[in-house]
Amino acid sequence: MRYLFLLNPTAGKRDCTAELAPAIQAAAQRAGILPEKRKVVVTQYAGHARELAAEAAHTAQADGEPVRIWTAGGDGTFNEALTGAQGCSLAAVGCLPFGSGNDFLRTYGTREEFNDLDAQLAGGEVDIDLMQTDLGLSATICAAGLDAQVAYGIPQFRRIPFCGGEMAYALSIVRQLCGHIGRNVTFTIDGEELTVDCLMCAVCNGRTYGGGFYAAPEAQPDDGWLDVFIIRRVNRLTIARLLGMYKSGRHFQNGELTEQAKPYFIYRRAKCVSLRPADGRGPIVATADGECAPCDAITAQLKPLAGRILLPKPAYERFMAQRANV
Repeated sequence: MRYLFLLNPTAGKRDCTAELAPAIQAAAQRAGILPEKRKVVVTQYAGHARELAAEAAHTAQADGEPVRIWTAGGDGTFNEALTGAQGCSLAAVGCLPFGSGNDFLRTYGTREEFNDLDAQLAGGEVDIDLMQTDLGLSATICAAGLDAQVAYGIPQFRRIPFCGGEMAYALSIVRQLCGHIGRNVTFTIDGEELTVDCLMCAVCNGRTYGGGFYAAPEAQPDDGWLDVFIIRRVNRLTIARLLGMYKSGRHFQNGELTEQAKPYFIYRRAKCVSLRPADGRGPIVATADGECAPCDAITAQLKPLAGRILLPKPAYERFMAQRANV
């Protein structure tokens, strides 16, 4: 078994590499991993984690020796490595949460569990569903509408001095709420077509996105289904209450929308979801696992058990226990 750690120095609020690299080496030594079997690499540019993971997966396939790959960064860095390793049965990818969002891990456990290097090295591999989208591969959620517009606008405010993550996020929300809210969108959900005056929507394999919005609080990433939530357009006075419900996951319980959510939400389960703007106002902004861009149309197609991921020991044991009880 080989072990590869990819550290993104630009993820999160500060460079994690100086303190993390020696901590990884110490944990690997405690786990009995030989020095020649482990490697720590600092990524140099966007897309570098994907290239390094693809190279490691290719070597694993050629040599017949499995490789475990961890990324230290955010959901985007993890997604890069997952994409690079895609298709190699001998490669599995895990994450160390050093980014600003790290929504991937919330489906499986806590930040504390994923930060525990000893638990990571003692954990295990599981297969999960993935989505293939027009923005690339996704392990969590593909979304479009107001929330994606907010994410798309954040980098503009980060250029302002002393404007950090939370401030940039707040300013982007204010900017979007001051503009035109909602789009008329046509959805095709496993062959069912409906046009909705839509505030935003999320196609979910995982449970959270946007730094902790529980869009799909009961999503199971290995059940062969995507959970689809569409939020109808509402007035500005209702948005705050609606987003509060959405963030905490109070809109969905025991496999169905709650009574308070039913006037505002549409819910479906599906294998394939496509959407396109139907209002003649140009592209709609969409986001998926760190990628964010305007799209003329977007499709999310389920790829059953196409991803092999690493979970720290407590999360791995819970996951396997839940799978055994299904």
